[in-house]
Amino acid sequence: MSTRILIVEDEEALTLLLRYNLEAEGFEVDAVARGDEADIRLREQVPDLVLLDWMMPGLSGIELCRRIRARRETERLPVIMLTARGEEGDRVRGLATGADDYIVKPFSVPELLARVRALLRRSKPAHVADLLVAGDIELDRVSHRVRRDGRELHLGPTEFKLLEFLMQSPGRVFSREQLLDGVWGHDVYIDERTVDVHIGRLRKAINRARDADPIRTVRGSGYSFDEMFAPEP
Repeated sequence: MSTRILIVEDEEALTLLLRYNLEAEGFEVDAVARGDEADIRLREQVPDLVLLDWMMPGLSGIELCRRIRARRETERLPVIMLTARGEEGDRVRGLATGADDYIVKPFSVPELLARVRALLRRSKPAHVADLLVAGDIELDRVSHRVRRDGRELHLGPTEFKLLEFLMQSPGRVFSREQLLDGVWGHDVYIDERTVDVHIGRLRKAINRARDADPIRTVRGSGYSFDEMFAPEP
């Protein structure tokens, strides 16, 4: 399953910026603009991490953080507090309330992404593993190498990103538009048929004559990485 991040922020422009960058990193993103709405959402489904604004309508970020820590289901949920308050006393208060990290607005998006990955690495290491493994395929995010049954495969940079994106969410069906956004980016204008071309190249690179094909074509919908994928006996 992909890593789910809940953004609790009432500034629409910032929410859009965070969503765009987090989704580009492969995260699944949900967002609410009120603290009381976030409280209800967290009772319905617990995400993997929360980005929480300090000053929120309905319920403050500080109070919501207290409630998160008070419930058994969310007591260990990673929380990064976002706030315009930069004084040391405010930072101490935020961390004392139970936030795992604290970042002051305006902030660098790459820095925020680095803090998100670092916190997930400590709390849920499998979600940000350097090595993705499925069946006899290994994808190394650090060295940018892919191996199948011990042999190294030669993938172009786009095919590597496409395989990585699919392997992060085995079983999930992605439309061509979602693959374009996730692999090429929202601001790149490319025909959706380009996805089919690169899927074809990826299949050619990873599959030999008797190899099981881990990439499933879902007619009328798109593509997915087979969650039951296993090498041929």
